[in-house]
Amino acid sequence: MGDEDQAQQELQALKLVHAQNNDAAIAARLEIAENLELPGADHHDDGLALDILPKQLDEFTCSKCFLVHHRSQLDHEGVHGPVCTDCS
Repeated sequence: MGDEDQAQQELQALKLVHAQNNDAAIAARLEIAENLELPGADHHDDGLALDILPKQLDEFTCSKCFLVHHRSQLDHEGVHGPVCTDCS
């Protein structure tokens, strides 16, 4: 039984070394990926600034695509509400 115990201990030691090497390799890859700069990439840290307005009196929400359109794009009033020209 001494040989089996020694083999188990060696196996555990190998697994530990493999796990440590694997963790180090993953950490190295992550560090490389974080510092990688792609050519032509937008490097702005700015968030998008959008002004959000409520639906205006001359606009409607299409009952099929749920987009807000100007009244000039109203095709017809369907059973479930207005339908835009793109969806008709």
